[in-house]
Amino acid sequence: MTEWTPDARELADLELLLSGAYAPLAGFLTSAEVESVVERGRLPGGASWPDPITIALPDEFGPGDRVTLRDPEGAAVAVLTVVERDGHHAAGPVEALDAPVYGPFSRLRRTPEEVRKDLPDGEVLAVTMRGPLDGAALDDVAATAEELDATVLLMPLVFGESGPALVRAALKAAERLRGATVVAVPLAPREDTEIDLELREHVARNYGATEHYAGPAPITIPGPPHKRGLVVFFTGLSGSGKSTIARGLRDALLERGGRTVTYLDGDVVRRMLSAGLTFSREDRDRNIRRIGFVAAEVARHGGLAICAPIAPYAETRDEVRAMVEEVGGDLLLVHVATPLEECERRDRKGLYAKARAGLIPEFTGISDPYEEPDDADLVLDTTDMTIDRAVGAVLNLVTAGGWVR
Repeated sequence: MTEWTPDARELADLELLLSGAYAPLAGFLTSAEVESVVERGRLPGGASWPDPITIALPDEFGPGDRVTLRDPEGAAVAVLTVVERDGHHAAGPVEALDAPVYGPFSRLRRTPEEVRKDLPDGEVLAVTMRGPLDGAALDDVAATAEELDATVLLMPLVFGESGPALVRAALKAAERLRGATVVAVPLAPREDTEIDLELREHVARNYGATEHYAGPAPITIPGPPHKRGLVVFFTGLSGSGKSTIARGLRDALLERGGRTVTYLDGDVVRRMLSAGLTFSREDRDRNIRRIGFVAAEVARHGGLAICAPIAPYAETRDEVRAMVEEVGGDLLLVHVATPLEECERRDRKGLYAKARAGLIPEFTGISDPYEEPDDADLVLDTTDMTIDRAVGAVLNLVTAGGWVR
């Protein structure tokens, strides 16, 4: 038995699949069924569907493997028996294990069967909400319910950081719509608005709706930069000067005041957060992901995080950017592009000499590659640059973007 933690969207789909909200799916689709869905755009029974229920799994998982699917906190949600693979994705039947662990408003995360039992006989108007109902929409819902003589079922589609706020908005709307029922549904949005609408209607009917009203799309206006979380992520070879610049930036920001600053130095993180990890590619990626996770949590709460690892691989740097942006933060990537020859000339720790002698395996720049970023917001070569000038360049970038006043 092996284990895997699906991403947030997959876990949301898995929860709805196991609860019956995605019926009439049997639990998985074979490749033949996938081709049929792609060709016809519909599932057996006439239900529209955006894409097959699959889980992205590493190549090491193959047909016949039983994979325990866990949530980010380690709770076992289900077991997937892999029947077949399609590229990076695997399909197979799933067996429910423990009930999902819910956070805020857990009492409102109910299954379709539970909700249908409590609904009165007659017409049910389900209102799927991706944002609060404004005055006009709320009046429209009330008028429609009165015309149909229908019970109102408010369904805030809780996915992501805005979930609790959306449920609060639904509960407030329920006060205006006397007798309305509120159920929180973890339905992730789809980019195609038509598909998203079809899926919302499909799920609503499984919750007992006879009529569906799609609430208006939310209007999201990001806050000003100086109130948003920011991660300044330095990357470069050992000895390039990134840690020195990062510390200088930290000091300059603390002198200015106005922002909460967290500094995550590569060596300190290795000792305090990633002790025991090796320098294999797998463990180096794991180390960067840990740094990214902590930095994203800082950004989630509006703080400013400064990171200074080597971070040699583009894919892992992209993962960190995604973590930060997912919580509503911004990321500035600073490539300290001091050439290898200069980094090796400095070599204060003697690491390059040991790597050249074969004493340090998989050393970035010598026996392991460094993938130069093509998406850096700032590139610095410290060969002939003073630390003050380098720090000033980064500080100018931060202030010009409005993250620091």
